[in-house]
Amino acid sequence: MEALRSTVVAPPPVHVAIIMDGNGRWAKARGLPRTAGHQRGAEAVRRTVAGATELGVSYLTLYGFSSENWKRPAAEIDDLMGLLRFYLHSEIAALDGNGVRLRVIGDRAKLGDDIVRLIDDAEARTVHNRRLNLTVALSYGGRWEIALAARHIAAEARAGRVRPEDVDEALFSRYLLTAGMPDPDLVIRTSGEKRVSNFLLWQCAYAELVFVDRLWPDFTRDDLEDAIGEFRGRDRRYGAQG
Repeated sequence: MEALRSTVVAPPPVHVAIIMDGNGRWAKARGLPRTAGHQRGAEAVRRTVAGATELGVSYLTLYGFSSENWKRPAAEIDDLMGLLRFYLHSEIAALDGNGVRLRVIGDRAKLGDDIVRLIDDAEARTVHNRRLNLTVALSYGGRWEIALAARHIAAEARAGRVRPEDVDEALFSRYLLTAGMPDPDLVIRTSGEKRVSNFLLWQCAYAELVFVDRLWPDFTRDDLEDAIGEFRGRDRRYGAQG
């Protein structure tokens, strides 16, 4: 019986979130423009979506473009938005065919009208898919999201629809952009950096963090599997006594 128990494999994390870091450094190391790094990074997204599906992950959230990224040079932002348009055009059929539901969270007011329309169309087209829930954070910041939720709750309270004494963690979560989704179990950051960079600050309160040295364009299914393996080996106590 003991031998049987030792062979039981723990289930994969329900929700994996990834901070995709290192596109620029990947390109610089090869003497290429940063756009080349972003293009190769998009290929890593394809591999990771496929790998997450194969490994039994139900929710995958990718940090695609942060609120702070708007401070980058205008030419790089234009290139990034062009890539975003291209992949929203070219990838949605494959995502839909593979049973992937796409959602985008972030400040859409800063995105071009045509990009917003493409996002709306992609979300509508894949809304009934259940094999993998893919969320991409674009023009997103964790502090911005929390402040947005607080403003919405304040407006509801002013209108008499919410009592201040009823505001607790569960109610607050319903006003976040991730409402209805489970919190991440595992957060992966590539490129060797060890910080969360304003990503899902509320939702990651008890997530396990795994930092990978590999730059994002080189991230593989094996890297994802290794991170999940490290997650499986951890004892998640949620603040309980160890």
